[in-house]
Amino acid sequence: MIHDRIDPVAALRAEATRLAGRPGDLVQRAGVYHHLFHHSGCNHAFPLLAAHGALWASGYFRSAIRLGTWLARAEGLVRGGADDRIATLHRLAEAFREINRQVCVETSFIYHLTGRKALARQAGQLVQPALLDAMDRCHHARRAGRTLDDRDRKRLFQAFFLWEQAQIVGPAVERAFAAFGWRIVKAAALRPRIGFAYFGSSGPLRFRDFSDTEERIDKGLAAFDRGASAGWAEVVRSLGDYGIVPAGIFADPARDVRSITRGAGAVTMMA
Repeated sequence: MIHDRIDPVAALRAEATRLAGRPGDLVQRAGVYHHLFHHSGCNHAFPLLAAHGALWASGYFRSAIRLGTWLARAEGLVRGGADDRIATLHRLAEAFREINRQVCVETSFIYHLTGRKALARQAGQLVQPALLDAMDRCHHARRAGRTLDDRDRKRLFQAFFLWEQAQIVGPAVERAFAAFGWRIVKAAALRPRIGFAYFGSSGPLRFRDFSDTEERIDKGLAAFDRGASAGWAEVVRSLGDYGIVPAGIFADPARDVRSITRGAGAVTMMA
């Protein structure tokens, strides 16, 4: 039979790729991330914080491109080359959208791969031991209907975060900034102020050098700690504060993801 020849691991990756959408589909990915958090029994915090990252980035990219375009045209009056600067700015933004897409693919793929007992051998071959152990603990708690405490949630978050920084984000960020030569805008891009909706009065996380992996890890763990302090129900609720998330994402996360898979009702936000 045809079904006998289907590679289940390849099928999982293909599905994860479809769900992640195009680079600009940031809101769609937020829905996928929220579903993963919900499906995990609210134990896997990385997808939830990644949902905030996608929604925050949507607004950040729009604002940065508007400001950069204005600056390029202003500089162009003196030096020329405005169109080239604007083009390089769009390439940088697209590179970061692609990073966001790749992280979503791997987050979904690893979650479902490690969650299927029938694929335990393949998971052992493809997922590094520390991350595999953390994901196994997550799935065990999910199946038992048990909620992890914040200490165990943080262990899982840290294991996944360290993996994705080493395997996806770190190398891709380095390449993106190496290819971007507009010094004044590059200096600003390296020092973002990231303000997720649930941060409240704590204020944004201010970067000195976004290309520094250790600083990204430090800020990522700080974002987790703020989520634990605010309460995970508030972190979920505040996804709506960006003003761009359809209500269906909250009302029925599984149905929302199914609609993306079918290609009907997929939410696209081109930032």
